[in-house]
Amino acid sequence: MRKQEELFTKDTLGKEDLISLLGLDAAGQKELFYHSGNIKEAHVGKKVYFRGLIEFSNICSKNCFYCGIRKGNSHTKRYNLSDEEILAASRFAHQEKYASLVLQSGELASPVFTQRVTRLLQKIHQETNNELRVTLSLGEQSRETYREWFDAGAHRYLLRIETSDPEFYRKLHPSDDLHCFDKRLEALHNLRDTGYQTGTGVMIGLPFQTIEQLADDLLFMRDFGIDMVGMGPYIEHEETPLYEVRHHLWPIMDRFNMALKMIACLRMLMPKINIAAATALQAIDPMGREKALKIGANVIMPNITPGIYRDNYDLYNNKPCTDENSDDCTHCLKARVGMTGNEIGFGEWGDSSFFRERTRK
Repeated sequence: MRKQEELFTKDTLGKEDLISLLGLDAAGQKELFYHSGNIKEAHVGKKVYFRGLIEFSNICSKNCFYCGIRKGNSHTKRYNLSDEEILAASRFAHQEKYASLVLQSGELASPVFTQRVTRLLQKIHQETNNELRVTLSLGEQSRETYREWFDAGAHRYLLRIETSDPEFYRKLHPSDDLHCFDKRLEALHNLRDTGYQTGTGVMIGLPFQTIEQLADDLLFMRDFGIDMVGMGPYIEHEETPLYEVRHHLWPIMDRFNMALKMIACLRMLMPKINIAAATALQAIDPMGREKALKIGANVIMPNITPGIYRDNYDLYNNKPCTDENSDDCTHCLKARVGMTGNEIGFGEWGDSSFFRERTRK
């Protein structure tokens, strides 16, 4: 018990410390969550920031083995929102005082795609009086494309590395130039160098994944100096190659609890970054996102994609809230955040204080 208490107050956590924390039993986990919740409140307060999520297309050029919208999944109904549908959702986020927006899609890289996103960024800022912070989550792009989008008004970029272990990364992706760990890492560096608030994340509870790898993932994010993180439990999809090895998966609640422990440990490692409460948590536990907010997360992403498309952005099985419209999602999350003892930072960008301090140096 004494050793465990020492971990909660230790200034610098190493790999073995993190392995111990991630391996805590239910009683130890409760203490971990109490401690990480206090750290969150001390460093980022009780504000929860909304990021209105627009999943504007499920067309993807990648064939990642874990993803339901992978190019090779012929059973997915593909869609691509019109510019006006995207702008209407943006106006909704502005009217609801979300102050932040996320544009997410399958991964594409072409001049036409680049120009379309640039045009959308310009129109979004024109129609909302430059009052929305915009996050992009559009995969690997060239340094020039990142610069073009940054100059057009994108402020944040989320590019999940999924695992920091290069060998494990190769097991999760096809062996070709389109799915390359080094390119993923290079893209993260390019984003940071361009000036973005740079975000990443990992999947938790993948087949054959170890606690040691997850500890390394946490250290990777700390050592990189990431500004924001979105990570959650891996949930399988039947139209993916990884579904074939589902008998090697951790039990679903083990994945859920490990995701919460990862959030808590990351809050201890990086007290001032932004951490999102992943929607996948709610796919396992109806109160999953609320539990994450209590123990370390401070960002939540209401889905404001038009309801008729939501079922088709099926990254994993049993994705929640696909039958709601944007108003339903907003009202629901207002009540849920209130239940956690937090408050919503309406009208506030909620930039990472870690990013502000990093860029002042």
